[in-house]
Amino acid sequence: MARILVTEEIAEAGLDRLRAAGHEVDLRPGLNGSDLVSALDGAAALIVRSATQVTAEVIEATGDLLVVGRAGIGLDNVDVRAATRRGVMVVNAPLSNSISAAEHTMALLLAQARNIPQAHADLVAGAWNRSRWQGVELCEKTLGIIGLGRIGRMVAERAAAFGMRVIAHDPFVAEERARRLNIEMFDLVGVVEQSDFLTLHLARTPDTVGLIDAALLAQAKPGLRLVNVARGGIVDEAALAEAIRTGQVAGAAIDVFAEEPTTESPLFGLEQVVVTPHLGASTAEAQDKAGTTIAEQVLLALAGDYVPFAVNIAVGEAPEAIRPFVPLAEKLGEVFGALSGRLPERLDVEFRGRIGEVDDRLATLAVVKGLLDRVVAEAVTYVNAGDMAEERGLDVRTVSSPVTTDYLNTITLRSDDLTLAGTLVGMRAEPRIVMIDDHILDVPLADHMVIVRNADVPGMIGVVGTVLGDAGVNVADMAVGQSEAGSTAVMVLSTDRSVDANVLDDLASREGILSVHGIDLV
Repeated sequence: MARILVTEEIAEAGLDRLRAAGHEVDLRPGLNGSDLVSALDGAAALIVRSATQVTAEVIEATGDLLVVGRAGIGLDNVDVRAATRRGVMVVNAPLSNSISAAEHTMALLLAQARNIPQAHADLVAGAWNRSRWQGVELCEKTLGIIGLGRIGRMVAERAAAFGMRVIAHDPFVAEERARRLNIEMFDLVGVVEQSDFLTLHLARTPDTVGLIDAALLAQAKPGLRLVNVARGGIVDEAALAEAIRTGQVAGAAIDVFAEEPTTESPLFGLEQVVVTPHLGASTAEAQDKAGTTIAEQVLLALAGDYVPFAVNIAVGEAPEAIRPFVPLAEKLGEVFGALSGRLPERLDVEFRGRIGEVDDRLATLAVVKGLLDRVVAEAVTYVNAGDMAEERGLDVRTVSSPVTTDYLNTITLRSDDLTLAGTLVGMRAEPRIVMIDDHILDVPLADHMVIVRNADVPGMIGVVGTVLGDAGVNVADMAVGQSEAGSTAVMVLSTDRSVDANVLDDLASREGILSVHGIDLV
């Protein structure tokens, strides 16, 4: 029997399953910080929703914790990296709210199109204003979907039943896969230019924060109506409010906000806007599913059984030679995805050296997980990464060989237009990038990096350093790799913090700079 600490409300059916298995369920709502650390003394499992902050400090202070269960999909409040370092499994319930989120999207879509909340408020206040609240039909309108994961696909199916044309943007979904779903794929601007309605189904990442900004809204089809049931911060709320005031955007329906909880937003004073307080997963069915699912996952983890929804995984299950390379593989996948900006049709993963002689399946999954993790709205785990890659049309192949050249072991990722290689160096097994395309270099993987492709001419290091220095960005490490042809070079810089998009844009505009990518691995 184990003690399971539960700090937020979950479905009673889930609690009953835990008790029926013989475990002690300790309900202590509202814990955080030092109070949470104290309550975790002697607990083998912790179950939370979104309010409890399971920080690195909390995890490091616990000695008996085996598993953290998040009753829902998001993991913003759980430090998964710290848990992995401590050998604590993190599990979630990724399928629990998909239907509810898709249905709430359709509810907001209809409410926005037909002005339902506004008309209701008007009528109960004593005003009968039929003409004021005239709406529009969904039939024969174009719905643009940004993010074609599980929830995005569900919305597409439901929109098709309303007679809508569905288009989408998701660089990590193969066009053939979308065609089978009767969805046309375009780039981001192409979707915005054609859509009568636009709905977002993205993860919140450094790349997607502020994605829907003033510049993009200015390119939208006049009269666009925007729906966001994904994550707050993806939409620039001030820019959206201004676009509605000018008439460029006809209206919006928003369930999520940059800061939550909130009672203030530039959108709240506009009658063309429908808002709800993050209700996408707030159905009895979703909460029941989340509670029972997380109870099942925690029970499996405590019993030492296979856990389908484990977000991290014990690398002890891998051969000893490759265990230290699993985190490196995941980070290389993240960097590859950031540099590529799309999902390749085929990805070759090469393991050379001693790691080329052992079972590399877990490290391959780590690459795929890293590649998908930052670009899809659903939680990517070692369990579902392979299926998610297959759904998106990604063909992953491994090449293994004991033969290597410059390093004892290397992992190399190759697509048609990008090559990235890494290794571990020294007694501390420091992860390093050692090649980008045909540019040989040697630089540590860091939490914050800027990768610059530039013409191989004098003065380029000074240009990059000046732009970053003027922006107050400190460069902690740097490496330059030249191509064999000598015409281009690659700079990889480790920085002390995330570099703002406007700084990256300034750098990209300088003569001789071919491309710039800011990458945050935290």
